[in-house]
Amino acid sequence: MSALPGDDTDSLSDLRSRLLRNSRRYRRLKRTGRPGKPQAMSIEITQRCIAKCVMCGIWRAPASTPDLELAQWLALLSHPLVSDLRELDVTGGEPFLKEELPDLISAVGELAQTNLGRLRSVAITTNGLLTGIVLRNTERMATELAKAGLELVIVCALDAVGPLHDEIRGVPRAWQRLEETLAGLKSLRVTHQNLILGHKTTVLPCTVGELDRIAAYAEANGLFSIISPFITTGGRYLNNDLREKLVFSDDDRAAMLRFFRGSSSGWDYHSKALAGYLETGRMRKPCSCGFNYFFVRSTGQVLPCPLLTEDIGNLRDTDIGDLWTSDKASRLRRGTGDFPECRHCTEPGLERFALPFEGSEYLSLMRDLGREDFLRAHKHMGLDKYL
Repeated sequence: MSALPGDDTDSLSDLRSRLLRNSRRYRRLKRTGRPGKPQAMSIEITQRCIAKCVMCGIWRAPASTPDLELAQWLALLSHPLVSDLRELDVTGGEPFLKEELPDLISAVGELAQTNLGRLRSVAITTNGLLTGIVLRNTERMATELAKAGLELVIVCALDAVGPLHDEIRGVPRAWQRLEETLAGLKSLRVTHQNLILGHKTTVLPCTVGELDRIAAYAEANGLFSIISPFITTGGRYLNNDLREKLVFSDDDRAAMLRFFRGSSSGWDYHSKALAGYLETGRMRKPCSCGFNYFFVRSTGQVLPCPLLTEDIGNLRDTDIGDLWTSDKASRLRRGTGDFPECRHCTEPGLERFALPFEGSEYLSLMRDLGREDFLRAHKHMGLDKYL
């Protein structure tokens, strides 16, 4: 990691000044609907998936659903609009089903010398079921990104420790296959210092009682944790039909509240936000979706937020620069934080780029946490790359 702002009193003061400037700028942008320059982007490179998860509808998408071609993704990543990108998130479906994935990541490493000169990390989310493909391609991608000085973050979906994971994923031996994948990834981590491993758990009514076991498993295996309740949306997860089926009981909510209040993951901001949500029914944390972040579906649709159903257009038809500055994008940006989806957003990770960009909430954290805890949180999340 680069030198951390805040290593001494002067640099901490400088960080405070930058956050104050960001806070003023964000208020202007929010009022006018004008965009910042994207610093983070998520791309769904395919909707195809071999799992049939009980909480997700992506796998039910028609097989005829078109994917953007490699050349179209590279055109996006070569566009001047994304030249300030710090983090690229690659997701699906199952990204490792896409044969062009290693070529895409190799090209990203090359672009880090030109248009993506400020990029710091590439993250890929996987269900870990394709063990051989995951390990083979991860080794190649980690090697290529290391040459460019970039981190490769592999996040494996982990719903429960044991057979319950198989039931949720709808795949026989899913847990065994995931463990084999994680074991191989841990071996690769020994020889590839830029490889970072984590897990993502989508909490369901049937897994509330598993949370402590999941957290203990992650700690024992050196995985960072992303744990958050499931979301239903007609956008990203295509699962609105499951809203009445997957309902947390009062006891479930009480158990989750105890878990998130007692979180010791090293970065408690999201856990505390979730605890507040479980207590009040409304999520309260800053969001900069549409200002310095956007999401691209495999079809080419561009959305300011992955949870919204309304897009700002399609890359197949319109240049991303024109989409980003369109009247429709401006209208959606002005609504950031006020949409119905925002009130119930438990999507983890978006605060990584929102806190530094929005500024004021991060300044409050600096004051409330105190110097030592604040700097530890700042370093743990790698937020210096957004400043």
